[in-house]
Amino acid sequence: MTWPPSSVPISDYGLLGDTRTAALVASDGRLDWLCVPRFDGQPLFGRLLGGPDAGTFRVGPARPAAVVERRYRQHTATLETTWAVGSGRLTLTEGMVAEISGRLLPTTMIVRRLSAEEATVDAVVEFDPRLGVRHRRPRVQQRRQALVCAWGSLAVSLDSAPGLTIEPGRPTSITIRPGRPVTLVLAVANREPLIHVEPAAAWELLLEDENRWRAWTAEIDESLPFREHVARSLLTLRLLTYSPAQAPVAAPTTSLPEDPGGIRNWDYRYVWPRDASISVSAFLSVGKPDEAHGFLAWLLHASRLQRPRLPALLTLHGRHVPAERELSGWPGYLGSVPVRLGNGAARQHQLDGYGWVIDAAWAFAQAGQRLYSETWRAVRGFADLVARCWQEPDAGIWEVRAPAQHVHSKLMGWLALDRALRIAETHPLRERQRRRWRETRDAIAAEVRMHGFDPTAGSYVRSYGSEDLDAALLVLPLLDLESVDSPRVHGTIDAIRDRLSAGGPLLYRYPPGRDGFPGTEGAFLPCSFWLVQALARTGRRVEAVELFQTMLAHASPLGLYAEELDPATGAHLGNYPQTLTHASLVQAALAIRDAPATGSGSA
Repeated sequence: MTWPPSSVPISDYGLLGDTRTAALVASDGRLDWLCVPRFDGQPLFGRLLGGPDAGTFRVGPARPAAVVERRYRQHTATLETTWAVGSGRLTLTEGMVAEISGRLLPTTMIVRRLSAEEATVDAVVEFDPRLGVRHRRPRVQQRRQALVCAWGSLAVSLDSAPGLTIEPGRPTSITIRPGRPVTLVLAVANREPLIHVEPAAAWELLLEDENRWRAWTAEIDESLPFREHVARSLLTLRLLTYSPAQAPVAAPTTSLPEDPGGIRNWDYRYVWPRDASISVSAFLSVGKPDEAHGFLAWLLHASRLQRPRLPALLTLHGRHVPAERELSGWPGYLGSVPVRLGNGAARQHQLDGYGWVIDAAWAFAQAGQRLYSETWRAVRGFADLVARCWQEPDAGIWEVRAPAQHVHSKLMGWLALDRALRIAETHPLRERQRRRWRETRDAIAAEVRMHGFDPTAGSYVRSYGSEDLDAALLVLPLLDLESVDSPRVHGTIDAIRDRLSAGGPLLYRYPPGRDGFPGTEGAFLPCSFWLVQALARTGRRVEAVELFQTMLAHASPLGLYAEELDPATGAHLGNYPQTLTHASLVQAALAIRDAPATGSGSA
C-alpha cells in the first residue's frame, strides 16, 4: 500500500485521552483528530479525514526528521516522541489531563512540551483549529499571553511558556535550546468559562496525572501473562471510556476505512452495549470492579426509555444515535468516501447484544457483587424479551442489512437466558418466569443443534441452511452449551481456523464478500483473540500462547490496534484504536492464565 504525502498509516497515530475525548497524533507531531467537547462532538482538528482545510495542531521539528524513539511513559497515557535533528535531539512530550474533579480546571486540556538535548534545534508550531463539518475558522483574540479562538459557545485558548506569537493557520518557527523547553497548553471550554492555566502549572498537572495512571495500573492482577501488553490495552480501554457516564465508545474516530478507497466507512463514536459488556468482563477479571459497576449503572439509565428492548448502540448519554448522514466535501482517509456521521445500525435488532449484557451482569454477580433491584429488574426484562423474540431473524453481530437466522445470535440468546437463570439463584424470581426461561433456553439449544450444525463440515455455520462459517462462533466453548471436549466444538474451531484464515494468526470474520456491501475488507482482529480464547478453553494452551504472541507483533508501534488488518501489507484498517480489539486481547490473556498449564498443542 502506497501512502500519499498527506497521509500516514493509521498505525502511525498515537492516542492522547482524558476519558472525555481523545486526540490522534502522528509521528511528525501533527495532531490530526480531536472532537470537542466529547468523543462524539464536532471535530476541532479534522485533517485525518477532511484534509488540510479541516485543521491540525503540529508541534515538532521544522524539517522532516527521523524518529529515533516513540513510546508511552511506562504505565501512563503520556506520549514521548524523539527525533534526531542534526547533531541534536528533539523530544515532544504530550498528554491530556484526565483528573479535573474538585479543581477549577478546563474540562479538556492538552499539554505539549518540546525539549532539546545535545544541541539547539529548530522547531515549528502550526495551530489551525477549524470547527465542525464546514471547517469554520474562529474569531481570534489575544489575551495576555494566551491566544483565544471562539465559535459561539465554544472557545479554546493556546498558551505557551516562554511566550510565543502564534497566528492560527500560519506556522511559527521557534528555537529549542537544551535545558530550556517550550510548553504549550490548549484548553477547551464549551458553554462554560474559559479557564486559564499557566503552562508550568499545566505541566505539573500532567505529571500528577501520570502518577494516578501508574497507581491505577499497579492494581491490575500481577499474575496475568503478558501483563505489560494487557496493561496497555486496559489503559487504552479506560481512556476510551467516557468518565461522566462510565460508558466506553467503540472507537474515538469515524470513517477510517475497512477498505481504503471504498465505502466501508462507519461512525464508531458511540456505545455498543456488546463491546462495553466485553470490557466489563475484562475489567472485573483483572480486579477493577468500579469500571464494571459504572457501566451497569449507565446501562440501567440509558436503556430505561426503550426497555425491554436493548438498542444495538447508544450515544454517550444513552440517547438515540443520530441518523446516518454523509459529509460532502470531505475527501476521507486515503480518498475513502463517504465520510459519515451517525450510524444506521442503531435501528437494527441484534439478539446477541442481550447475551453479552446479561453475561456481564452474571460476571458482576459471580464476583460477589449483588445487583441492585432496578438492575435485576432490567435484566429480567431483557431475558423476557429474548424468550419472546429469539425465533425472529436479526442483523447479527456483524450488522448485515439483510436479517437472517444467525447461529451466533441464537447462541447468545441461549447465553442470555442461561446467565439470567444463574443470577436468579441468588436474586428473587417468580417460579413461572424461571420455568419459561429454562424451557426457552433448552428449546434454543435443541434448535441450534438441529439447524445450525453442518454434519458434512463437522462445524456450526453462520446461519440456518448456510454453508458459510462465522468467526463469532469461536465463543462456543465459552458458553457451556456444549462440552469443551465435544467434537462439535473442536470441529467448529478447526473449521474456522482453516476456512476463514487470512494467513498466519489472522481470520476473516466471515467469507469475504458475503455481506452485501461492495469492496473487500481485512482480517478482523478481535476474531484472532477469540481464537486464542477458544484454544485455551479447550485445553490447547500451547497453541493459544503461540497465537497470542504472534498477534502482539501486529500491534502498532505504540501497542494499539484498529479493527482490522490488511493481510497482505499488515496495515491497520478501520476505526482506531478499537475497544472491541483491546477488550478481546485482555480476555484472551485471561483465558491463557486460566487454562491448564499442561494443555497440549493439539486437539
